[in-house]
Amino acid sequence: MSGISKKERGVLIILIAGVFLGFLNQTLMNTALPQVMADFHISTALGQWMTNGYMLVNGVMVPLTAYLIQRLKTRTLYLSAVAVFAAGTIIAGLAPTYPILILGRMVQAAGAGVFGPLMNVVVMNLFAADHRGEAMGIIGLALNFAPTIGPTLSGFVVSSHSWRWLFLGIAPLIILDLILASIFLKNIGEQKFLKFNFLGMVLSSIGLGSLLYGFSNAGTGNWLSPDVWAFLLIGIVVTTVFVYQQTHSKIPLLNFDVFKYHNFTMATLINVVLMAALYGGALMLPLYMQTVRGQSAFISGLVLLPGALITAFLSPTSGKWYDEFGVKRLAPIGLGFVVIGTIILATLQLDSPIWLPAVGQFVRQLGLVMVTMPIQTEAFNSLPLEIVPDGSAMYTTIRQVAASFGTAALITVYSLTSVSAPAKTAQATADLMGIHMAFWIATGLVVLALGLTQLLKKRDI
Repeated sequence: MSGISKKERGVLIILIAGVFLGFLNQTLMNTALPQVMADFHISTALGQWMTNGYMLVNGVMVPLTAYLIQRLKTRTLYLSAVAVFAAGTIIAGLAPTYPILILGRMVQAAGAGVFGPLMNVVVMNLFAADHRGEAMGIIGLALNFAPTIGPTLSGFVVSSHSWRWLFLGIAPLIILDLILASIFLKNIGEQKFLKFNFLGMVLSSIGLGSLLYGFSNAGTGNWLSPDVWAFLLIGIVVTTVFVYQQTHSKIPLLNFDVFKYHNFTMATLINVVLMAALYGGALMLPLYMQTVRGQSAFISGLVLLPGALITAFLSPTSGKWYDEFGVKRLAPIGLGFVVIGTIILATLQLDSPIWLPAVGQFVRQLGLVMVTMPIQTEAFNSLPLEIVPDGSAMYTTIRQVAASFGTAALITVYSLTSVSAPAKTAQATADLMGIHMAFWIATGLVVLALGLTQLLKKRDI
């Protein structure tokens, strides 16, 4: 980060800390899911709302944040977001019932949804063009490492403590970031007094919320239930109205003109598949380790650790690889590793050695870290500079929502396959069948992403 001053570097570190904690909380509860399900006597389909509810609210907040970033000062917006995030963390940690836990998670997400888009805008203002790649690599450490270390960290915690410490233990770090931000954070960029598209915000919240709720209920296996098809229908209709309203509004919440640029559209589609592979897979592996194999959360965390470490090690250099090789050469190699790793996980058995799922997850993460930030950089580089903020908001929104839908879809596949097993099948075997099917679906999607990389157009890097 040689291109900026010490003061600017301090601002960046404070913001990266917020991004890290926000993305960490997306997957922090994955390994703790069996313990929470037992404490509150809930199903897997309902339990996934700890992750899905968080990511949905986080995704809904992003388009609103695109407005807030321009309307409010950097310092005011960030301090407010961290305060909301801290409040949600404390609510979740002290939650007496499962609905209160979900409420806490959603309050967390309302604050965390600000972090990513604000980070992108700050980087664009702080760094000259020839230093942005370096900065994006550092940001990639937070975006990629945080969600992958989450299940490992939670595995260590819940093996000897209550899942509540996943919130109460992190709360002091959030409060510390809030204190440091109140002392050192300065305003960056210019404040603009924009009009707010209230209807767009209402439509996006109802549309996306209905879709996710419908997919979540589909995890019970009964697609004919009104709780499934009715909410999916509402979600599709309202989301369609939202897109129409945005494309015909003079003050859109999301600028859909970014999709006029070919490589942005293709990179976004590829990223949709990657998010499903990353978050959905992160939920399946702890289920295999704990529900099928009967291993402790601690062992489950150890299995996930090598993949998290390779993510941390390679994230800062992924941007440099992009600069040197370009996304058309780099992405297929990375996605090839993701396919191999996912196949390994799709063929796990009841008696597979413990090191095998660790190897599969390691290979998957090796591939994902070679793709995620280069694809994001390609998406932003494909746009004219004046609409990069709009592209950032759109890309981040779709990233968050795709992660939510990907997790819901794989849980649906898992649940449907498990309950359709023959009557005499042992429960562990039925669950393993569901996990196999979920990973095979993920494999097919990544192969599709591999094909989509061939549609990216070459640019001068």
